[in-house]
Amino acid sequence: MSFRPLLSRRAAIPVTASLLAIGSILIPKKTLYAEAAPSKTHLPRKPIYDDPPPPTHQLAYKPSNPDTSGPFKRTSTNTSTKPSVSSSSSSSSSKSDPTSSPQPSLPTPTDRLAAQIRLARLHLQSQTSRAEESLNKTMTSLFRLESSFTRTIADLAPPLQSGEHLMPGSLYVLVSAMAGSIVTRNRNLFLRTTVPVAVGVGVAWTLLPYTMRNVSGFVWRVEERVPFVAENHLRVRRAVEEGWREVGANGKKVGEWSEGVVREGRDLVEGWVRKGK
Repeated sequence: MSFRPLLSRRAAIPVTASLLAIGSILIPKKTLYAEAAPSKTHLPRKPIYDDPPPPTHQLAYKPSNPDTSGPFKRTSTNTSTKPSVSSSSSSSSSKSDPTSSPQPSLPTPTDRLAAQIRLARLHLQSQTSRAEESLNKTMTSLFRLESSFTRTIADLAPPLQSGEHLMPGSLYVLVSAMAGSIVTRNRNLFLRTTVPVAVGVGVAWTLLPYTMRNVSGFVWRVEERVPFVAENHLRVRRAVEEGWREVGANGKKVGEWSEGVVREGRDLVEGWVRKGK
């Protein structure tokens, strides 16, 4: 009597649904996924590395061990071995023939990428070597310029045995040049330009003879690089030397003439004095 409500139609539906839900939970027949279920047939993916090239020669056909129990089967085996022998002979001939070459395979993407990387590395290495060579040449030229400058300064300095001192002597030369410019400040442009230079050079040759000799040698070495300037320098030097020589000769003549005049005047005065006595 107590189970009579369960047997009714209204109570049978929820009981059946609850039993099915409990059974599906306790005994699952299929896995439930939150997303799409994984398929058994996966799509083929391209491998990272390419497959090795196929072999260039084909293997010879080797039949299985035949059964030679009957006469008909023996003849069949004999006939079946003939192609294998011919195929093996053809394979051996293909191996022994040096003229036969394998078919060239097309370059793979990996090979093309490796070739491009190789070209890029070679280009970078060549540019780096060129930059290094140019830098080495520049540094070498700078070192040579520095060494030549220091050598030139050392050559211009007077020797220690001469006893010359550049500091007071150069000050005296500057003061003499300023004195020449002060003397000729009211004169024309030519005198204001040449007189201070001439006075300074003359004082320098007087006070610093070794230094001026070294400077004149350095100037002459520089002028030798330009033949036109060197020739004009020689001409001016010869003209100056000839003029100085003429001045010296004329000075001697003037001195001799003045001595003769003085001697004649003295003799005349002495004669007057004798006559007066």
